[in-house]
Amino acid sequence: MSIKRKKIYLILVVLFFAFVIAAGCTGSGDESAGKINKDSASGEELKKAVLIAIPYDTELSSANVLKIVLREAGYDIEIKTVDVGIAWQGLSSGSGDFYVGAWLPTCHGQYLEKFGDDIVFVRKNLEGTRCGLAVPDYVKVNSIAEMNANKELFDSEIVGIEPGAGIMKGTEDAVESYSLDYNLLTGSEVGMCTALKSAIDSGEPIVVTAWSPHWMFVKWDLKYLDDPENVYGGEEYIASYTRKGLKEDMPDLYSFIERFHWETSDMESIMLDMNEGMSAEDAAQKWVDNNPELVNEWLDKTS
Repeated sequence: MSIKRKKIYLILVVLFFAFVIAAGCTGSGDESAGKINKDSASGEELKKAVLIAIPYDTELSSANVLKIVLREAGYDIEIKTVDVGIAWQGLSSGSGDFYVGAWLPTCHGQYLEKFGDDIVFVRKNLEGTRCGLAVPDYVKVNSIAEMNANKELFDSEIVGIEPGAGIMKGTEDAVESYSLDYNLLTGSEVGMCTALKSAIDSGEPIVVTAWSPHWMFVKWDLKYLDDPENVYGGEEYIASYTRKGLKEDMPDLYSFIERFHWETSDMESIMLDMNEGMSAEDAAQKWVDNNPELVNEWLDKTS
């Protein structure tokens, strides 16, 4: 095992176990959706609802923004953070009320196929997303089809994230479709970004599972590898879904979800602040404070 390979492997192992421990400490939610809480500051009665999110910066940015904005609309939002498969399953079973992180049609397509009949599509909330394999811009490889001829360059490794993530399933399909003689390393989003930073700081080649919006495309010069077999699909979108019956149970919340939409730059600005040390809550509050017009549109206060 080369020195580079050992370094990446150790980074991924340490950060994967750190992620597992942290994930075990996240709240699991309860069955209290629709119940009434009181805002301690104003004494206003708040209706409780559960927003399901997966533990990536993309989803934590949107979840925390909605938690802040929906309080003004009279809702106490509990963010239930779970793995992607459990997120779809939880929404279909009614253990959560809504989910705004469905990457479609390809990245989460397997989950939509399995659970789509048991949930309600509301709208596309962000268009122009993408998933695939990415490398630093200084790497001369430009296509997945070129990877086998350059496997020594990458130590025959693709640095991935958590097993079960949509991008990991897509990459498993890519390995098969392109007959890649590579190992797909599992770990976490944090581990992947740490390995990427280490490689860029050293000017070394690396290939990682990637998706956008993501702060790494703002911070570093990266490029997606061309995908001539179209394994990862083309331009995608993020969609909002609810459990069945939410429209009838909480029509105001459903109407809010119908109005919720934003741009790639919005999400990436929050993610970049988080990466630079700001908490997800503070980064979301900063975005809300700086974007009153869009927030008012969501709240239907534009008239």
